[in-house]
Amino acid sequence: MDDTIHTVLVVIECHISHARSLKQKRAEIKSLIDRLRARLNASVAETGYLDEWQRSVVAISMVSNSKRYLQKQTGIIEQIIIASGGDITVSNIETHWL
Repeated sequence: MDDTIHTVLVVIECHISHARSLKQKRAEIKSLIDRLRARLNASVAETGYLDEWQRSVVAISMVSNSKRYLQKQTGIIEQIIIASGGDITVSNIETHWL
C-alpha cells in the first residue's frame, strides 16, 4: 500500500483592470474563487492585496495520493482563469510542492 501524500500550493497574482472599487474587485475574485472551488474541489482563498482595488493574490491548495492528478488539476487552473473572459489578468503563477 502506497501511503504517499502529495500537496500542492498554487499562488496566483491577478490584476483586475476594469475594477473601480473594492466592491467590484471582490465580486470578480469571489466569482473566480467559487469557480475554482467547484471545479477543483480545492481550498481557495484571497490572500494578498486585500485593500487594493485592482490587484489580488489567490492561493489554491490541493492534496492527493496521486502527483499526476494534482499536476493535471494545476493545469486546469489557468484554463478556468482564461475562461473568465479576460476580466482577470494573471501577472504571476507560482506552484509549490509541499
